[in-house]
Amino acid sequence: MKTFQRKTAGRIAAVTLLMAACASPLAWFVSRENAEQEVVAFAQEESRRVLMVQGSLQLAGPEALVQAQRAAQLLTGGLFEIAEIYDTQGRKLAESVTEDGEVLEKQLPGHGTPTYTESFYENLTLPDGQWALRVFVPLRATAADPISGYFEGVRIIPAWQNRQISSDAFIVSLMVCLASLICGAVIYPVVVHLVKENEHKAQQLLESHIAMMEALGRAIAKRDSDTGAHNYRVAWLAARTAEALKLEGSAMQSLIAGSFLHDAGKIGIPDAILLKPGRLDEAEMAIMRTHVAQGEDIVSGAGWLDGARDVVGSHHEKWDGSGYPRGLSGEGIPLSARIFAVADVFDALSSRRPYKGPMPFAQVMAILHEGRGSHFDPTVLDTFAQLAPALDRALQGLDETATRKLMTDMVHRHFEILV
Repeated sequence: MKTFQRKTAGRIAAVTLLMAACASPLAWFVSRENAEQEVVAFAQEESRRVLMVQGSLQLAGPEALVQAQRAAQLLTGGLFEIAEIYDTQGRKLAESVTEDGEVLEKQLPGHGTPTYTESFYENLTLPDGQWALRVFVPLRATAADPISGYFEGVRIIPAWQNRQISSDAFIVSLMVCLASLICGAVIYPVVVHLVKENEHKAQQLLESHIAMMEALGRAIAKRDSDTGAHNYRVAWLAARTAEALKLEGSAMQSLIAGSFLHDAGKIGIPDAILLKPGRLDEAEMAIMRTHVAQGEDIVSGAGWLDGARDVVGSHHEKWDGSGYPRGLSGEGIPLSARIFAVADVFDALSSRRPYKGPMPFAQVMAILHEGRGSHFDPTVLDTFAQLAPALDRALQGLDETATRKLMTDMVHRHFEILV
């Protein structure tokens, strides 16, 4: 399984398990609450039905006590363990208690005079562990009539019913848990597919950007070289050196882009100066040096190519501060530019140009070592010097196509392009 798929699977699994861990207890709680409310609603409705059927219960007048006691007795023994009936003033008119209710009554907390206008209930866990519901019902003949009294009842939930409610709640929570897991399992391939599509499009876009970078680099290189191979060689040399120096990620990508486009500003330098066989005079050199600023203008603000500015703007700076255009020195010069400077000079001295032939490897390395600590970063040069023999052998006899293949493999590796 690819790294992305493993990460995606892990994250979806983590979210799914988190959802299941949160949703299952919540489903259990809601299911239990609903079952509890159904029990209460049934008890409340039955009490109203028994007490107020056809408006027969009269809680005022000489028959109030007799009727209240009869009604209370009707409600105990099957539905409630304790039944109490109060008049509108909150005075207790009747009470009926079963044998279990007598034991239960000693464990119940007290309460004040009834004044409520809506039915409600209390959920009680008694000291002996029993579950009881205490319901409070204002009595009306119809919903539009005034309150004629109050009924309060206590019901012990039987163990079998408690187990049934708990079992139902567990089943609901288990179903929610399974639904969460199934949802995660279904979402995973959809997410992977969508991300793959997005990744494919992003890769195509990246490849087109890199192709544009290569094309622009080749076009610039061919202005003062027989082929565009210079950019491939120098970018590969710089990248190999950077790998030895542990550069990676965006820093490596910026170095590669800068290596391809380091001389972008030469597009604005006249051929008479750019291709002059001999040394440039001071006026001509001043014009030649403007290619750095022109190159910075070209890549600045160009989206992902903006990272090439360090190399484009600083590849002619020198370790001792004698370079141009800003006279930067030491570690004030971006590392990518210090790396590129070594690779660029090595390739320039080793390659054929319209105005010069290639130098032997030993002579090239001697010139580079002369610039150690003045032109070049000593650490970078020492690292390059260790690699140079193998790098030089790898490049010997390669045409532009073969050199491009070397650099293409490097780009694939550091720009994470799938092949």
